[in-house]
Amino acid sequence: MGSVYVALLHHPVLGPEGQVVTSSVTSLDMHDLARAGRTYGVAGTFVVHPSPPQRLFVRRVLEHFLKGQGRELNPQRGETLEQVQVAADLDAAVEAVEAREGRRPLLAATSAREVPGAVGYGVLRERIGREQAPILLLFGTSWGLAPEVFERSDIRLAPLRGARDEGFNHLPVRSAAAVVLDRLLGAP
Repeated sequence: MGSVYVALLHHPVLGPEGQVVTSSVTSLDMHDLARAGRTYGVAGTFVVHPSPPQRLFVRRVLEHFLKGQGRELNPQRGETLEQVQVAADLDAAVEAVEAREGRRPLLAATSAREVPGAVGYGVLRERIGREQAPILLLFGTSWGLAPEVFERSDIRLAPLRGARDEGFNHLPVRSAAAVVLDRLLGAP
């Protein structure tokens, strides 16, 4: 079984009119993705942002909970955030996984929109069970991952849908990530 990693991309992502933008980091996303990742046993979580000040913000939040007063007040949160790493871009996250695993990860992109060639969660769940390569699950902030991320992905996941699909599909990324992780790594 290959290891599973999560990357939260803030660039390149889409804005409300379909343009490629860079979104801001929120500490809430970082905390919640780390908690979901720990719950489902992911090997690591990456916060990906091209801006040095935004990466510094992430590092400061992490330092507060890993070494600072936050660790003393809430040690469990510090343990949870130990799996979070900061990367300047997707290539840096891929390189970090490859350095740790000895193999390039397969990139699995998520989307709230229909994308060509998308597979269901059962297909990826089975593949995770037999795959030797690590899997890097890609989540986008703002209005989702830009087309260029899908072009370089090895796997494209179908959008999440409720039993009563009424056309609305805009979950917060932290909620979507928890649902995806449960479908892929949750107990049967």
